[in-house]
Parts: sequence; structure tokens; C-alpha cells
Amino acid sequence: MMQGPIKVAVIDDFQNVAGAMGEWGRLRPRAETTIFTDNVTGQALVERLQPFDVVMVIRERTKFPRELIEKMPNLKLLITAGMRNLGIDLDACRARGVIVCGTDTGSSPTAELAFGMLLALSRNIPAEQASLRAGTWQTPRLGFGVKGLTLGIVGLGRLGALMGSYGHAFGMNVIAWSQNLTTDKATAAGARRVEKSELFAQSDFVSLHLILSERSRGIVGASDLAQMKPGGFLINTSRAGLIDEPALIAALKAGKIAGAALDVYEREPLPAEAAILSAPNTLLTPHLGYATRETYEIYFPQAVEDIEAWLAAKPVRVIS
Repeated sequence: MMQGPIKVAVIDDFQNVAGAMGEWGRLRPRAETTIFTDNVTGQALVERLQPFDVVMVIRERTKFPRELIEKMPNLKLLITAGMRNLGIDLDACRARGVIVCGTDTGSSPTAELAFGMLLALSRNIPAEQASLRAGTWQTPRLGFGVKGLTLGIVGLGRLGALMGSYGHAFGMNVIAWSQNLTTDKATAAGARRVEKSELFAQSDFVSLHLILSERSRGIVGASDLAQMKPGGFLINTSRAGLIDEPALIAALKAGKIAGAALDVYEREPLPAEAAILSAPNTLLTPHLGYATRETYEIYFPQAVEDIEAWLAAKPVRVIS
């Protein structure tokens, strides 16, 4: 297919695990692999990636819009972890003859993280740990059990249904809403369908499990937050764009809701000056939803398979 070894880049390997979890050595001498553990943007990103024939992106940590793709003359194969990546302009890839392949995703650790956040909020775990390390034994803020409380799920797909099942296991009442959710589908998933306003008014915890689209962007706004209980908590492990962040920060600072747990942000990695860092009563994690050993044991080995299949002119898991 090509003269000499191709150049492969794996980018945004923040935890420095890609090298050990993928058999990149299998590609030698047909390919040379470079793994980048930091995140760069703008012209620095263009200059970094221009030499490469193949790039693997880990979900949407770096987006590939048309303007970037058109500045990468050597790019022939783009691999994304997972089979859906809204950060890649597939039309631009097709126009440039760039093949886009993906990987399987495995289990659903994101729902587990979301429920872990729920328990951490209910028992005030982050503040209690910080207080203990500072030399104080217990804080004045009492934690509480979740049995008998109401879990409201926005988006009752695969992950939302799992979140609901965890709530049931802890004795919670589960209600749900989304734009397309029917009563029958909610019942089949073990939830009671309610209207959006009811969900925000009745829930002790609201957890978001929607795909980001033009229809769902900003679906949680100031009016929704205003309907929440003063003791209510918001959890988002899906996409940052689902929430009006300034409205959330305002509600937290005004004490209109008890707190929020977030794993996703409009800009990632989260910059030091990000406004959400100044908001009180927040549990913030660095987009860990899918970042587990089990998931990475699928992503990186299958990326190697994608490259091998492409080199053999028989690409697999083709998205575009």
C-alpha cells in the first residue's frame, strides 16, 4: 500500500496507559507508533499531527473538524475509541478520502461512576475526607441514606436504565423523562415516566444520560434548576453541553440546590481558570466515565487490529 513504515499517532493518553495496553509492536516494521500523553490545540495540534498517516483519538478528547482535517495532508486512517464520535467531521473525512474506523465499547462503567457520585454526595464524602486530612474529625454537615428517596433520570437509554437499576437496588424511587420516552418504555425499564417539570420538582437526585445533539443542547436550564428541591443534587456524566453551566453555577452559589457532581466539561482538560471550580458543593472528576481498565483493554488492542486490517486493505469496524 505504501513505501516505508507509516506513522501512527495515539493522542491524549492522559493516564499514560496506551503503550502497555495495546500491542503496538505488532505493527513493526510496517508502522512506527508515537504516543502523546498531553493535550495540545490550535496550531500546535496541526504541527504535531501533520506528519502522521494514522491517528487514534480517545473518544472526543480532541475534536477533528473540517479545518483540522484539511490541514493534515498525510492522514489516511482516523481511529476513534468507540463507534460514535461527534467530534469527527465525517463528511470532511470522506471528502479527503480518510477512512474512519472505531472500536467496541464493552460494559457501561459510566453508569457505575454516576451512582458512585450519588453516594459520595449523599454522605458528603469529598468534604469529609478533606476535613479529616486537615485534622478535623467529622464536619457539621450530616450525610443521609438514599433509601426511599427519588432518583430522576433524564434519558432512559442503556446507561440511564442501568442507573435506574442501581437506584432500585438501594431502595430508591425511580422516575424518568426524555423527549421520546413513552410510558411503556419507562415501565419496561423499571421507572415511572413523568413530565420534565415533575422530574425536576420531585427528584432528590437528577442524573443526566442523554446523547448531546442540537435538540438536547442546554436541555437543563435555569428554569429547570429553579424547580429542584433546595436539597436536590444534579449529576452529569454524559456531556457538558446538556447543562446551561452559568445557570448551574448561579444556582449553586445562591444555595438554590444542594450540590452537583460533574464528570464532563465544555473544555477538556479543564483549565485552571474554569468558573465551575469556584462553585460550592461540587464533586468534580476529570471525565472518568469510560476510563477503566476493562474499557481500555478493548480500545487499544482493537485500534491495533484496525490498523492491521487497513494495511491489509480489508478495513474493519468502518464508520465512514
